[in-house]
Amino acid sequence: MYNLNQSQTPIIDALQDWVTKTHAPFYTPGHKRGIGINPLLKQRWGADVFGWDLPELPGFDNLHAPSGIIASAQALAAEVFGAQQTWFLVNGSTAGVITAILATCGEGDKIILPRNIHSSAIAGIIHAGAVPIFITPEYDRELDIAHSITPESVKFALEQHPDAVAVMVVYPTYYGACGNLAAIAEIVHSYDLPLLVDEAHGAHFGFHADLPPAALSMGADLTVQSTHKLLGALTQSSMLHVNSNRIDRDRISRSLRLLQSTSPSYLLLASLDAARQQMALDGEELMSQTIELAKIARAKISQIEGLSVFELDSKTPGCKYLDPTRLTVTVTGLNLTGFAADEILIERLGVVAELPSMRHLTFIISLGNTLADIDRLVRASIELATNHPQDKCLELRSIELPRILTSMAITPRQADRARHLSVSIDDAVGKISAESICPYPPGIPVLIPGEIITSEAVDYLRQILDFEGEIVGCSDPDLETILIVDC
Repeated sequence: MYNLNQSQTPIIDALQDWVTKTHAPFYTPGHKRGIGINPLLKQRWGADVFGWDLPELPGFDNLHAPSGIIASAQALAAEVFGAQQTWFLVNGSTAGVITAILATCGEGDKIILPRNIHSSAIAGIIHAGAVPIFITPEYDRELDIAHSITPESVKFALEQHPDAVAVMVVYPTYYGACGNLAAIAEIVHSYDLPLLVDEAHGAHFGFHADLPPAALSMGADLTVQSTHKLLGALTQSSMLHVNSNRIDRDRISRSLRLLQSTSPSYLLLASLDAARQQMALDGEELMSQTIELAKIARAKISQIEGLSVFELDSKTPGCKYLDPTRLTVTVTGLNLTGFAADEILIERLGVVAELPSMRHLTFIISLGNTLADIDRLVRASIELATNHPQDKCLELRSIELPRILTSMAITPRQADRARHLSVSIDDAVGKISAESICPYPPGIPVLIPGEIITSEAVDYLRQILDFEGEIVGCSDPDLETILIVDC
């Protein structure tokens, strides 16, 4: 249908034609190609970018029914990422994950998924009216990190719930751990069900032999990738890929029409077009450079006394592969929490991690990093270990995910639609949560709507706050009160 040439950039080319065209603009946006923009922004950002901020003009395309430049750009992306069909997302992977659930689940349908799913999946379950069947991910007690689910746990869940309509997996986790997706796909397909993959942190997979295999190559039917997280697209730019007939593509398109703007930013769409071209032409070389930088950082930081680096252990269940560009450093050997270490790095040493957690700091090393960045990270790590360890012994109490899980009293949709009541957090134990509450990042819910609130869950959330972590999703950010279902 399309003449595919990976050096082409159909969206960028069309925008360039309009940018250079002399005309009087009587269309949106209101700043009229930057003329009406606040001069402060022009001074800070430069004037040129605003000329590219264009709507759906003649010769452009419709994101919700593409037949021109967007359709061509999506076809080029599908070829590069190994999909039968690709959709561009301008509302991040959140829109893609919700769409994946809406396209496969209806009211009362069961979907099997890991507990350490992103909060966007809970939103999708609420929208669809689906019933979540949670699988406990494999837990590394020593590191206090949850990995992937195992093929065995998926098989058991399907045996217990043969009426499930879909299975969703996180691949990779925020820490870069990848489960045995090929084996999971084989089990899920034996039930003739679709395997949906939240691959938000794996858009770079498949472009180098030293990276984990891409989810589509392992049998995923649908995958959602945050192109902006690991590749060269602008923030909020993602892709959804489908690679089998187990997915109703019309339902994908209909669901995206519910979730995405009718006035998509062509800056975001152009960045997806550019990111695809960059990886198609230079992906392997860029990933070679990125992996090499990560190896340097990993080798040097692992030699610093008091710090250790998360490495792949073939004996660790739920961790068949590890993304070598994802660097997780354990800091508790310095008697520091990850939150305290993160504050020191930001305020005193000029290094910003992607994810601070109770025991670790996680760094994303991507094609945008340089050797100077790595040198600064290493120097900051040495400084952190030399001058900032605490004298007193740090006592951290781990609460494993299995211990804070409780049974669902009602479905998330029922809880979301019910009348809510704000009560003291101490009085909430035993009641039904009306909120999805999670430490962020990485956005893994500790409580979801419809779930019984336990004392263990409350203790865990309080512990996060005590160590200056951030909790989102709750109506009261101080967690003194919580919304419950008013039965």
